[in-house]
Amino acid sequence: MTQHQRSPLFRDEWEYIEKPALEDFRSDDWQRLNSQRAVYVAEEQARQALRLLITSADDTTFGYQINNYRHCLQSASMIMEAGFDEESIVVALFHDVGFTVCPDAHGAFAAELLGAYISEANYWMLRHHAAFQLHHCHQYPGIDRGARDRWRDHPHFQWTAEFVEKYDQNAIQPDYREISLDTFEPMVQRLFAKSPHPIGQEQK
Repeated sequence: MTQHQRSPLFRDEWEYIEKPALEDFRSDDWQRLNSQRAVYVAEEQARQALRLLITSADDTTFGYQINNYRHCLQSASMIMEAGFDEESIVVALFHDVGFTVCPDAHGAFAAELLGAYISEANYWMLRHHAAFQLHHCHQYPGIDRGARDRWRDHPHFQWTAEFVEKYDQNAIQPDYREISLDTFEPMVQRLFAKSPHPIGQEQK
């Protein structure tokens, strides 16, 4: 029988919590764990978020001319070239990160991933962009192209409509030269380095 070994600690000087279940943890265990967790998240969150994208770089496609990785890069490239701020560029980069693993709720997937670091407008856009995309699917059988109209009076309607029209539904072009992920990595790191705020709310 294979002997299982513990996963290595992020830092050599850190300590394992030598308890088999959370209900066995005591106050000093939680203090140590949370202290180490704060450092771990601060240094690993951006890298592991980027890894979600990077692992799909060589994926196949089910019919689009480019895979989802290139679609995300293309969207971020388009919005960067249009002169938008770093936050919006990172939002574009991750807007479809859950497209394959969480297809029916991939907008919410991205929104919750970035929610504590982005504006209310971008959070709302991420959660609803899939419904707005239906507006552009003119001959898709059985869909409601007017699904977005229920939010016509919402303050973030126009931004979501603009994002989908200009930087999402058209970001499937095989001849478009996407900007390298290396360009976006520092932006992702700076976004996750911001102080988090309650998800779905503006940072005051």
